[in-house]
Amino acid sequence: MNNVTGRTGQKCKISGIYEVVARVTTTAPIAKGNTFPPYRNEAVTWKLIQEA
Repeated sequence: MNNVTGRTGQKCKISGIYEVVARVTTTAPIAKGNTFPPYRNEAVTWKLIQEA
């Protein structure tokens, strides 16, 4: 699970709680099939921290 990531604009493959990989971060629930969103108007990498 610790290697599941996605970039802004890509489709999510596993539903769960994702965290932004950056110095300033946040978490968000993202469902399978949804598009990873930007964070603070920038493209970011999201990392799965908990499967749903």
